Amino acid sequence: METVLNKQQHQLHIAMFPFFAFGHIKPYMNLSNKLAERGHRVAFFLPPKTQPVISELNSHPELITLIPVPLPQVPGLDPNIQTTSDCDFSTQHLLATAFDRTASFIESSLHSLKPHAAFYDFAYWLPEIARRMGVLAVHFCIVGAANLASLSAPTEKEELETQLPRDFPHPCVALKKFEVRNYSNKPHGEGVTIMERLRLQFKHADAIAVRTCRELEGHYLDYLEKQCNKPVLTTGLALTEPGGSSTPLKERIATWLDKFEPKSVIYCCFGSMCVPPLSQFQELVLGMELTGLPFLIAVKPPKETDSVETALPEGFKRRTGDRGMVTGEWVQQQQILAHRSVGCFVTHCGWGSLGEGLISECQLVLLPQAFEQHTTARVMGQDLGVGVEVEFDEEDGLFDRYGVCKAVKLAMNMEDGVGKEVKNNHDEVRKVLSSPELERSCVDELVVKLKELVSRNNKED
Repeated sequence: METVLNKQQHQLHIAMFPFFAFGHIKPYMNLSNKLAERGHRVAFFLPPKTQPVISELNSHPELITLIPVPLPQVPGLDPNIQTTSDCDFSTQHLLATAFDRTASFIESSLHSLKPHAAFYDFAYWLPEIARRMGVLAVHFCIVGAANLASLSAPTEKEELETQLPRDFPHPCVALKKFEVRNYSNKPHGEGVTIMERLRLQFKHADAIAVRTCRELEGHYLDYLEKQCNKPVLTTGLALTEPGGSSTPLKERIATWLDKFEPKSVIYCCFGSMCVPPLSQFQELVLGMELTGLPFLIAVKPPKETDSVETALPEGFKRRTGDRGMVTGEWVQQQQILAHRSVGCFVTHCGWGSLGEGLISECQLVLLPQAFEQHTTARVMGQDLGVGVEVEFDEEDGLFDRYGVCKAVKLAMNMEDGVGKEVKNNHDEVRKVLSSPELERSCVDELVVKLKELVSRNNKED
């Protein structure tokens, strides 16, 4: 099959339609760049206001065409809101509604473009449109395979469960009570809950592509393929290429980091979407204070305040002095993780951030803030053993300063015990994931399998 396709110089034309969140759009663009490197064309759908930013990430504009998607107006949703970074969790269901109402535009565009395949995530309605046009529908999941595997596990009810079947790869992935309570019935669009969307989005796909590799999550990928009875492909971690020397670390942060001993600084970041409430923000920073170590925290200010400065506990700055830096601004994470003085990364376990942490030499402390992040944290902490989890209260799902301090201290003690074990496991995983050949082989195999599926799909039509 592949020989025939090569002889025909067959190049793919793929449509990309990620959910309107930078955490989704960026990995889709990273994968698009890797496909374009191999000569394949991409039509990339995105909200209009993100086009200037994403254009800078487009390494192959001659092959990757950005297509702005007009968002229909939704009552209660500010017309200026186009991505999740423009709104908070209370209005995200309205953004999801606007996203779903772009279906007619997407259908018309696909009819004109006639791509071989359409990659999507939250657009659970796209497979039906694609099928009418003979287009292969590929659900591209931008988080780990363990999350999809747990969603595919058979349950008696169409809702979240706190237990998984006996044949599931690892029992640690089972949800806690507070996670079920917090996420089961959250609306995410018109007439659909977040859990219904998550399950539907891969149910009717022709194939599933996951932002992972078999070396990291092979047992979860096998389980997912068995449960869904459809091809499961991998893309590698699809990380943004490090800025390196072309994008030096901001002078203010670099100068501050340069003052400290190698591997002594704790770096903490919760990404662009996670905004902790004031009480949890204060427990986080007080936990950092308790460690006695220098720390850099990059977290958005709580909704109850207008800046991180006003959110800090009374006397915090006086007590910590120059050993602590807290900012609500975007920071250059990959450069910070690579700095000689940074030795610990406290991460919210967003899949992209975690990937950057896994290929760094920093000890990992796992402090998840949302549904799939809790699953990811337990896989990394209990299954793979590459990080130390912060303890959460089983009933209310909150953490405190003592749990933060304890996890950091355990991770930073690399001479024996948990810290040494985590370091050894992380070193092994980093060696595997840092190999350029791994990412290349994932994308090459993805292309081969896509061509086979497209060829089969065309014959069936």
